[in-house]
Amino acid sequence: MNIKDLNSSLITIIQKKQELSKLTYDDDRYDEIEEELHDLEDDFNENFGDFLEDILTQVHDKVCPDTDVLLPTAYLPTQLASEDNATISAKEGVWVDTEEFPDREARLVLVPNPTRLVLSVGKNVRKEVWKA
Repeated sequence: MNIKDLNSSLITIIQKKQELSKLTYDDDRYDEIEEELHDLEDDFNENFGDFLEDILTQVHDKVCPDTDVLLPTAYLPTQLASEDNATISAKEGVWVDTEEFPDREARLVLVPNPTRLVLSVGKNVRKEVWKA
């Protein structure tokens, strides 16, 4: 697995999500940008899906065994995270039920620079659970 290509693809998709989020539905470019995003996500899942689904299965087994594994693109944020993960919003990624933080809203987020999975709990907890 080429981790540099994986990381680069993550960045490209997140940047496209950012671009789309700045447009309104009535913008002439909205449908075009949305289609580009879907194509990028399809290519990402095709190129890296099997690898990431194996990783996600392992992480889910350890962190949130009662939560189903989704497609890797479901775990992507809409903004690029800082290296200390402080900028990951509490609403990014996939909601998971974790035994470590019972009765708290927890999410798994796949972020680049470096490529990693972060468990985000509320506004204060950001725990790296896998790193490429």
